[in-house]
Amino acid sequence: MTRILVTGGAKGVGAAIVRALAAAGHDVDFTYRSSSERALALAGEIGAAHPGRTVTALPLDLSDKAALDAFCEEREGESYFGLVHNAGQPYDSLAAMIVQDKAEAAMQVNFWAFTRLAKSLMRSMIRAKTGRIVAIGSVAALRGNPGNAAYAASKGALISYAKTLAVETGKRGVTVNIIAPGFVDTDMMAPYAAYRDKMQPQIPAGRFARPEEVAGLAAFLMSGPAAYITGTVIPIDGGVTAQLGVHR
Repeated sequence: MTRILVTGGAKGVGAAIVRALAAAGHDVDFTYRSSSERALALAGEIGAAHPGRTVTALPLDLSDKAALDAFCEEREGESYFGLVHNAGQPYDSLAAMIVQDKAEAAMQVNFWAFTRLAKSLMRSMIRAKTGRIVAIGSVAALRGNPGNAAYAASKGALISYAKTLAVETGKRGVTVNIIAPGFVDTDMMAPYAAYRDKMQPQIPAGRFARPEEVAGLAAFLMSGPAAYITGTVIPIDGGVTAQLGVHR
């Protein structure tokens, strides 16, 4: 029986990932920042749907460095098969207008929290000579988009870090991969609701992704057949990164 930690697992893509992992036979710990009622309800729902699986909701604010350090220290002696860093903090601003504190806050949640968690959990994976690390990136790191400079940089940092980590841990049976979603139908897209009718026709698939589609890929990367996939960036974007983006 394997145990996986998912960050930001109370809602949206994170909740879909927790469900998919439990359905695949994993025990899951997942963190949440403020959605305590939703998190506890999700844990109860999944536990009832999958008797025998242990699903635990853990409060953690990834922007709080001291709390993150304490969380990681508590788990350094524990055995985890996998880590899925799904938690993310958006920040939209033109590069010339970036507020440094807000950009650094996004980098802390999106990137530095991942490096801290990975450092802590990978030790048990290396000892066991098996493990899976997945970070949820973004197509924003693969294609320039006005207003996404700071957010894209945080997701780009994930890619660079993951590739290096994959090389360092490959011979120890640990895989490290990035999933790069495009537009996913979650609460995070709410600020763009007014533009949805214009955005969807520009996506080759003609629609936004469903959270379950991203979760399915995360669950596959935790599976046995994915053991030879490492150091990759896998877009799940309906074809967005396959096109030039210049329309006739």
